[in-house]
Parts: sequence; structure tokens; C-alpha cells
Amino acid sequence: MNDEIDGGVEPTAPVWAAFGDLMAALLGAFVLILVGVIGMQLEASTRLANEVKQRQIETQRRKTLEQALAGPLAAGRVTLVNGRIGISGNVLFALNSDQLQPQGRELLKSLAGPLSAYLRDRDQILMVSGFADDQQVHAGNRRFADNWELSAERALTVTRAFIDAGVPAQSVFAAAFGSEQPVSSNADETGRAKNRRVEIAAVPRPASSARAQTGAHDGHE
Repeated sequence: MNDEIDGGVEPTAPVWAAFGDLMAALLGAFVLILVGVIGMQLEASTRLANEVKQRQIETQRRKTLEQALAGPLAAGRVTLVNGRIGISGNVLFALNSDQLQPQGRELLKSLAGPLSAYLRDRDQILMVSGFADDQQVHAGNRRFADNWELSAERALTVTRAFIDAGVPAQSVFAAAFGSEQPVSSNADETGRAKNRRVEIAAVPRPASSARAQTGAHDGHE
């Protein structure tokens, strides 16, 4: 009788085994969450480190440029604001002219070496920008139709002077802005003189040019 009763009862799984399965599932979920959190923290940390590195590179870039231009800056022949080198049009050119004055040519020669060295290890090129005041070009001057053309020719003159002084031709280009970006009021001669200027700035090299230049270097090796 007892044997019949004992044989009809099915054994049940121990409670600890079911609890163990539950804990294993919870532990797995916790590990997945922990891995996700750690991954996000690492990504954020990497992004922050890259941003800090970029700021440090930019700060060092400006310091390097300032050191290279220490002489001209101390002499008051150039300005350096946010990485842009400014040269007064009066230093470089006579009024309504795109022909370099002797002092302007000497100044550009003195800048060519430091700028070339600055660009040598950087994937950047020089943008030479010409600017003008809002006064119409003198009627007697038939060479230029307007201030756009005058600012363009001045930028080209400075660009050619840099190339003649040793800046690689593929590392410099000219741009013209006419009177569209004044830095001072055009209401008086003092302000207009500030607006007649040439600015030089290092800008990122276009990707296609950078790839072509890399290929050229690889070919020489």
C-alpha cells in the first residue's frame, strides 16, 4: 500500500535550482546593462579627450603663428586676430593701385618663410583675401571696373609675391571680398583706410587636394 502511494508521487525540482536560474538571468541582464553604461562612458570620455586635444592643437597652432610673426607684430606692420593676419592696404599699395610698394614687398618676403614653415607639417593652405572700402574706384583709373576687381587684383598680387618668395604654389590661393566685409565704418578716412586691407589666414586644405598631395609624396618615396 505504501509502495503504491510512494510510487505515484512525482518528485519536484528543488527550489534552489529555480532560484539559481532566476539569479543567473538577473545577473546576465545586469552585466548587459553594465557593459552598455561602460561603453557610453568610454565613448563620452573619448569624445571629450578628442575635443580637449583639438583645443590644445588649436592653441598651440596660434602660439606657433604668433612666435613666427613676433618681429612684424612688434613692429606694428601686421595684426593677428583669431588666426588671421591683417596688413593695411596703405602698407602694401598706393591708393587705387595693385602694384606693391617697396615696403610692402619686403614685408611679404619677411612673412613668406615663417608661413611656409608653419604650413609644412599641417594639412592647411593660405587664403589671401583682398578687401576694399565702399568708395568707387577713381574715374581716371581704367584698369579696374570696381572695388571687387581692385580687391581681387590686390589679392592676386600678394599671392604671387608669396609664391615668388618661396611659398609653394599649391599652398596659397587668392580670394576677393570687395567692400562687403568692413572692419570699421566707411564714414571717414580713418575707417576707410582700415577697410582697405589684405588678410592672410590658414584654412583646411580641400580633401581632394590633400589626397592628391599624399599620393605625390608616396610616389616620391
